[in-house]
Amino acid sequence: MNERQRTRRPGGRSARVGEQVHRAVTELIGERGYGNFTVGEVAARAGVADSSVYRRWGNLENLLGEVALARLDARSPMPDTGTLDGDLRTYAAQVAREITGPDGLAVVRLAVALSGSGPRGELAGDGIRDERLRQLQAVLDRARERGEEAPDALAVLDHVLAPMYIRVLFGLVPLTPDYIDGLVDRLL
Repeated sequence: MNERQRTRRPGGRSARVGEQVHRAVTELIGERGYGNFTVGEVAARAGVADSSVYRRWGNLENLLGEVALARLDARSPMPDTGTLDGDLRTYAAQVAREITGPDGLAVVRLAVALSGSGPRGELAGDGIRDERLRQLQAVLDRARERGEEAPDALAVLDHVLAPMYIRVLFGLVPLTPDYIDGLVDRLL
């Protein structure tokens, strides 16, 4: 290991570039929607070279997938309250806050766009879906280990997350606490 490798710190220039690029993507999606901008426009908005974006992410779809997943993980982490009921209610409330926030519609549009099939969404969308299902499965497995009866991860997507995403896409907000609790109640 050379001196440079030993002194590299997390949160340095690389982290700053990542934050700038993520912010640029979110802003561009909010302004123009998914698919209406290029890597060059992201790089210009972020103040970095195109080659930096290509070197780190390979293509726009990979970048978009990482942005969507990072946002979900940062703002809607998987809770561990000690009960499945508590975990699902906490998680659903976190997701509702995220998707109804200032750039929530942009994040929802990105997640929907990346979850489609075709050359633009297959890889990135699969990664987002698979990671979220893995995280949900861990919550459900933990509940089963405690002796709780738990639905499968797709049921959580179908009965809790999907209705919230649809309401945001169609402008049927706010997502009230009573509405969110009702979704979890019907699932359980």
